[in-house]
Amino acid sequence: MDTAFQIVERAKALGYDKCGIILIEQLAEYEEKLDERINRFPETRGKLENFRSFATPQKEYPWAKAVVVCSYWYGKYNIPQNLKDRFAKYYLTDGRRNEASEGYNTSISFENYLREQGFRIAFDRLFGITSLRWAAMKSGIGIIRKNNFLYTEKGSWQYIEAFLIDQPIKYINECNVRPCSEKCGLCIKACPTQSLAEPYMMSRNACVSCLTTWDGWDLTQEPLRNKFGQWVYGCDVCQDVCPYNHNAWTSGEEFPGLKELSNYLSLTQIVEADYEFIERIVQPALWYIPKEKCWRFKTNALNAMLNNYRPEYLTVIQKACYDKEEPVRKMAKWVLEQVNSNLSMNKI
Repeated sequence: MDTAFQIVERAKALGYDKCGIILIEQLAEYEEKLDERINRFPETRGKLENFRSFATPQKEYPWAKAVVVCSYWYGKYNIPQNLKDRFAKYYLTDGRRNEASEGYNTSISFENYLREQGFRIAFDRLFGITSLRWAAMKSGIGIIRKNNFLYTEKGSWQYIEAFLIDQPIKYINECNVRPCSEKCGLCIKACPTQSLAEPYMMSRNACVSCLTTWDGWDLTQEPLRNKFGQWVYGCDVCQDVCPYNHNAWTSGEEFPGLKELSNYLSLTQIVEADYEFIERIVQPALWYIPKEKCWRFKTNALNAMLNNYRPEYLTVIQKACYDKEEPVRKMAKWVLEQVNSNLSMNKI
């Protein structure tokens, strides 16, 4: 089997930006941080309890002895102008399922490499097998900043993968990333919903990214909906305002299929889209919304229309009142009521 150094070098040669290896026991402290978060935001307990096993993956995989952690830098892709501030960059350049992407092929190649070296491994490409940011920090790949994202020297535009292996080897990077200034609170001030309530503390239940993907299934009843702005899927605000991300996104490369996809993602196009088209073209790229609930793209877009109303949206909203999916009809009728009410009071 290769040494820890050789594994790290192989990971970087295959396309990862950084790699480190920690012993499985180093994950245990994550549980303390999880408890801190639950105690600060008790309303999140039902969701966060699901992550408790991340601190002790050896309970499910008793043979696991170490964790190989890799970061892939995605801050190099061109983001179409019409998608900026509406769709989070992480999701637009998500290589976990895009088989044509460099990130996907890097991940596949490294997984195969570890197996070829004789390691027994466990790995979850889609959602991670442990706390990815915690593992990356413990391995010296980077630090976690006040907005809760992991930062390397290249900023926060990294996605992380972790592989459990059956050998007790270790490789800790020397981390020279500067910590946040004690005086800086730009990310906290900028958070649209105040989900980022204080440094290193974020309420998942109020996060725009969560409310436009995993949660927020009935936006007519969501009290924070008017704070989403024009976000349809995800949110980048706390990362975009961070001084340590200034000029960190370089652009220059095309992410497979993104330019073509951008031609179909205006708010009007989403609301008027045929469901077969959404299921075939949109959902495979933005897959946190399940295929059987593709109507969610439309309700999110309708909310963005209300938050950033333009007269040309009116006929689109009216037409959506007759959509084949009941949640869309309900949302459209509610949005239409809000628009008419605001128009009558000259608010828009």
